[in-house]
Amino acid sequence: MPTTQIATSTATQITVRGEDLCGQLIGTVSFTEMMWLVIFGARPTSGQIAVADACMVALMEHGLTPSAITSRLIYGSSPDAMQGAVAAGLLGVGSRFVGTVEGCAALLARIAAAADPVAEAAVVVAEVSPIPGFGHDVHTPDDPRPAALFAVARAHGIAGRHVAALEMLAAALDAKKKRHITINATGAIAAVLADAGVPAEIMRGFALVSRCGGLIGHIREEQTDPSMRALWHGAEKSVPYRGGEKP
Repeated sequence: MPTTQIATSTATQITVRGEDLCGQLIGTVSFTEMMWLVIFGARPTSGQIAVADACMVALMEHGLTPSAITSRLIYGSSPDAMQGAVAAGLLGVGSRFVGTVEGCAALLARIAAAADPVAEAAVVVAEVSPIPGFGHDVHTPDDPRPAALFAVARAHGIAGRHVAALEMLAAALDAKKKRHITINATGAIAAVLADAGVPAEIMRGFALVSRCGGLIGHIREEQTDPSMRALWHGAEKSVPYRGGEKP
């Protein structure tokens, strides 16, 4: 018979992961602490809180990216259903945007577990292309976010074998390409969250929570300074009709 260990309630009490919501949690834990408790069933350490916070701050906002544009368009089309606009934007957190954190984390776990991590990093570079967590269209030669994330992880004693594995992978990739390829934000997040104890298969959840906040910011701006029609008409101008031509 299936059971749940997450939450239950009575007429007078709500219990979450064995703790009294009103007596032990409200007013005493932060949103990040509560999220960690619900996901993993234990309160996080101060280092885990710092790293999770840093990662979610790093991922929250990227400007007019596909997910934000989608949320704005859907909200402009259906302002009575904010949840639909947020959900539409979150659907864009996939294997090409943000969701690459999972793939990178799996590679880092492989390297970190190897008898010779440096050699394994070279094997990964030979076998996998493109390597998730590397490269950026705007931030060249280096994405500024990884250094900031590594600094937080090191300051709180979290950085360990996965951060080291990422650095080995970066060196192996540069050697193969014979040029520098930046570690991007998702690569750094994969490393520091893994060192904080977050399994690869749930990492995207942290990205989704973070992006949700950013998308609500875009919706709020759409309420006060709407851009939906400009985005819509801009797309029409940028993608002209070619009547009669075969694809």
